[in-house]
Amino acid sequence: MTAQSSGSRIDTSRAHPARVYDWLLGGKDNYPVDQEVAEKLPPESRLSARRNRAFMHRAAAWLAGNGIDQFLDVGTGIPTKPNLHQIVQGILPSARVAYTDNDPIVLRHAEALLVSTPEGATDYIEADVRQPKVILDHARTFLDFTRPVALSMLALMHFITDEEDPYALARTLIEALPSGSYFVFSHGTTDEHPHLAKTVKNTYRQGEIPLRMRTRAEVEPFFEGLELVDPGLVTATQWYKDSPAPAPEAEPSGFYVGVARLP
Repeated sequence: MTAQSSGSRIDTSRAHPARVYDWLLGGKDNYPVDQEVAEKLPPESRLSARRNRAFMHRAAAWLAGNGIDQFLDVGTGIPTKPNLHQIVQGILPSARVAYTDNDPIVLRHAEALLVSTPEGATDYIEADVRQPKVILDHARTFLDFTRPVALSMLALMHFITDEEDPYALARTLIEALPSGSYFVFSHGTTDEHPHLAKTVKNTYRQGEIPLRMRTRAEVEPFFEGLELVDPGLVTATQWYKDSPAPAPEAEPSGFYVGVARLP
């Protein structure tokens, strides 16, 4: 594995989405400031995080099963086994996976945990989705952009405000990919839990974490110009393709998800 860091230090005075998400998944790589935010979230948040993670497992397994052997995961979060590279390299040992996140704690764990198969490779760069050029410049040194790449952005863009133009940020990354690539996406929503919308928003605001949950109509533009694969844009527990990963039970998830092909 290789890694690149900006040299920034972990800020334990403010909550960070990656560490809050780690707590929701049952991880231990978080601090009291993150726990304070996470513990105030409704119990459904923990279930939603796990169902979103399970979607990643199913989507990654399906893509690898269809021969996609290059992945660019933006906003990877703290490694939670099995992570994306473990899923895809279990099917295609030669797969290459590049991870990106903006929390220095992720790099610390990437160096210890993101260990590739001998045939494949993993890479890590500390960068922010608001810096798509930085991400792409580094990814091109590790991945072959003349062949299909799967770009995953999971549980990430609801932390990008409208003023930061999340659609343009995603489009910059997508448009850099060659034809035949895939876009794997999940986005938080309160459409399934409207009664929790105010509590969730206020909890993240108190933790100084911007949050912009979006409706289905607001998530659809992320897929503009792409070919959604069946079952289309659905909630996390509704997405399933024939793959080694088990089919989920139909339960509320708090996430809209989709996988789309670049024509």
